[in-house]
Amino acid sequence: MQLLIRSARVIDAASSFDGQTCDILLDNGLIRQIGERLTADEGVRIIEADNLHVSPGWVDLRVLAQDPGYEHKEDFTSLCRAAAAGGFTDIAVLPNTQPVVDAKGTLGYVRRMAEGQPVNVHVIAAVTKKAAGEDFTEMLDLHHAGAVAFSDGTHPLQNPDLLLKTLQYLRPINGLLMNRPEETLLTRYGQMHEGVQSTLLGLKGMPALAEELMIERDLRLLDYVLGQEPRAKGREQEGTVPSLPPSPFSPDSLLPALHFSTISSAKSVELIRQAKKQGMLVSCDVAAHQLVFDDSALAGFDTNLKVNPPFRSPEDVTALWEGIADGTIDAIVSDHSPQDAESKNLEFDQAEFGIIGLETVFASVMTYNQKVSLSQIVDKLATRPRQILRLPAVSIAEGQVANLTLFDPTSTWTYERTHSKSKNSPFLGQTLTGRVIGTVHQKVYTHNL
Repeated sequence: MQLLIRSARVIDAASSFDGQTCDILLDNGLIRQIGERLTADEGVRIIEADNLHVSPGWVDLRVLAQDPGYEHKEDFTSLCRAAAAGGFTDIAVLPNTQPVVDAKGTLGYVRRMAEGQPVNVHVIAAVTKKAAGEDFTEMLDLHHAGAVAFSDGTHPLQNPDLLLKTLQYLRPINGLLMNRPEETLLTRYGQMHEGVQSTLLGLKGMPALAEELMIERDLRLLDYVLGQEPRAKGREQEGTVPSLPPSPFSPDSLLPALHFSTISSAKSVELIRQAKKQGMLVSCDVAAHQLVFDDSALAGFDTNLKVNPPFRSPEDVTALWEGIADGTIDAIVSDHSPQDAESKNLEFDQAEFGIIGLETVFASVMTYNQKVSLSQIVDKLATRPRQILRLPAVSIAEGQVANLTLFDPTSTWTYERTHSKSKNSPFLGQTLTGRVIGTVHQKVYTHNL
């Protein structure tokens, strides 16, 4: 099958066509030709749109699949359709299913269910059995079975000895530990960010300190593990990220050993900024919705805005945007967490945490953008997430496998329906800026036109 993408502006720092408006001819899943006013065989499918942009396919580092075990909230068919509609060609799914992805059998089930889907599904396996924070899984076996990283997902690793030994265990295989930083004893029964708003609303708060303490702890443990290992060179200037080696599979590479998921506070950004300046092998991401809302949004007790980590102060939101701009924050994720009506249509303190976000990551970031360039946003959606997961590089060049996201950064549209089985999104019914046109995943083209 041939596809001809007409007059698309290329956004890809690794491509010689970056910033140029080109035609791209795709043939049988490969990029055959890039140029101006290309011709193609009769019957070729033509993709064109006003203000069309193209970038390497986007990667989401944090998706709660809910399958197996909670298929009434989401299954792999609905999940992958939502991911493709949001512009993602690759997603990494958390182990928090029923059963937990803590053994090769469950990991194999996920990989089989992902076959034939319009996106690549990468499995993050559990660090501990049942993600209970007690006994280790067979991480080496899971690694060889295809796990791209290890995390207890929605359950932060509370035991420092477990985290320390996991980092030590994964170093010889250049493995990645992902952890959501939260000291759960400080957030027990918490419903929202601890501050003036939580006091006014009469809801128990979740202090930013709970996140920041865990980041400090984990960085100290990482420093202890790295010991005398070579450190990444400090940044030559403020706002740049240490360069990565050409092969992400080298045991001597400078890829992150520890990744912080969904940071949310200004102090967290600063702690990670300083750690990177010291050359520590660390990375982090932020959920797209954390860049949009602050804790004042909860005044109406909308349970679709109940998330963990919670929306914090306006100052924290500004700091997160600054972290994206200067390279401290490596990736923007959906933190997609499908919840059915029975889990959300409750009093606020009884409702489950979580937002579905796969379809609105790009649009929410573009709508509420605080002066971050389009190239930087694409870097956080496509390039850095791929590097963090040790996935092969993707670039827009002749002869490369087609893995592309097509979008219009200025188009407005109304989010009227979702491909997800769940509807827990605060964006439903809203008009947003930044529309995904479609994706090309090898031989599969999905489109939203």
